[in-house]
Amino acid sequence: MSTTDIYQNNQFTLYATHASEDQLFIAGRNKDPKATPANVCMEIYNQILKIVKESNMQIVQERLFGSNSLYKTILEARNKALADHGISNDLPLTYIQGHPCWGDGFAGVQMQAILPKDPEKDVWTIYDRGTACGRGWRQNGTKFIMLHGIHGLNEQNHGDRCKQTSKMFAHADQILKTQGAKFSNVVRTWIYLSDILDWYGDFNKVRNEKFKEFGLFTDKNAQSEAEEIYMPASTGIEGNNPMGATGIMDALAVIRGPESSVEIAQTSGTEQKSPYRYGSAFSRAMTVQDPKTTRIYLSGTASIDDKGNSVHIGDVRKQIIKTLEVVEALIAEEGATLHDVCKSTVFMKNAEDIKVYNDVISEYGLSELPSVCVVADVCRKELLFELDAMVVLKR
Repeated sequence: MSTTDIYQNNQFTLYATHASEDQLFIAGRNKDPKATPANVCMEIYNQILKIVKESNMQIVQERLFGSNSLYKTILEARNKALADHGISNDLPLTYIQGHPCWGDGFAGVQMQAILPKDPEKDVWTIYDRGTACGRGWRQNGTKFIMLHGIHGLNEQNHGDRCKQTSKMFAHADQILKTQGAKFSNVVRTWIYLSDILDWYGDFNKVRNEKFKEFGLFTDKNAQSEAEEIYMPASTGIEGNNPMGATGIMDALAVIRGPESSVEIAQTSGTEQKSPYRYGSAFSRAMTVQDPKTTRIYLSGTASIDDKGNSVHIGDVRKQIIKTLEVVEALIAEEGATLHDVCKSTVFMKNAEDIKVYNDVISEYGLSELPSVCVVADVCRKELLFELDAMVVLKR
């Protein structure tokens, strides 16, 4: 089990998981509805940056959840904290409209930091048209590329969701190619869609076509082969963004070199089968293993059975329990438990159901699950809860 340090006060709880001496995963959540969003953001960042600097680490992934109306305020608070700690604010980030359960506000932040052997050569910022859009780093003979907030919005497709989606995937692929990578190197995507319930089916059709174009699968792949088709793990959830794009995407690519000591494996579920069987092109989880850690990138998971049907409709408690059971069974294949989660996102369709969620995780002994909780629609109207997570095991 990795070591997780917990920092908390009246305003926030911060979880810092040291997966190894060169890998750090952080989840910080606002827990005070009365706290000024800018102030709690500053407090969280001050604690994060203190940990990062004391460890001589560098930030390679950063995602914030909060109301779009507070985007500029939150960004200013974040930038001030970085400046106060002597860190450039020219680092890529993703900002998603994820309301905390009490309404407008700042929900929290997720982050990853690494300790490079050579800070000048082994970690860098990726730019697209002069704007920071990602971070790259080298570890264990392997190159990692983390893209932030990629979208396909332009003047020609402002009102066309499908064209924006197609452009979003093409844009990501173009940026990856500048880094010596391609979309088939992607192991995990995080996709946030505006008004997801209105067009999730259309989104899936576009994604399927782009994945065929990228060579991930073909029309000849039979349904019986669904569990063997290599596709990235993914979250597909509701989430607006400050740019007004119909969807934005984060993506993690792993490029193994000739001396790489990293292994990549697709993890198929036992409680749920491949979502490709019902039209969604992603894997249940992807596992990335190096000499020190096993990292499981767990896709967004909800109350769905092994045939792809939503279950426990109308009962949020049973949906939460079903989701946890599915996740437990999935990560158990790698010898992990829910106590090995290092960061996660809890999506609640209805804000008032957060009490039920808190009761359930307390019963599971998971009250200190490293998470950020937000209000968002899941991909089906009857689904009331979704969880995505990252699990880390020391080897």
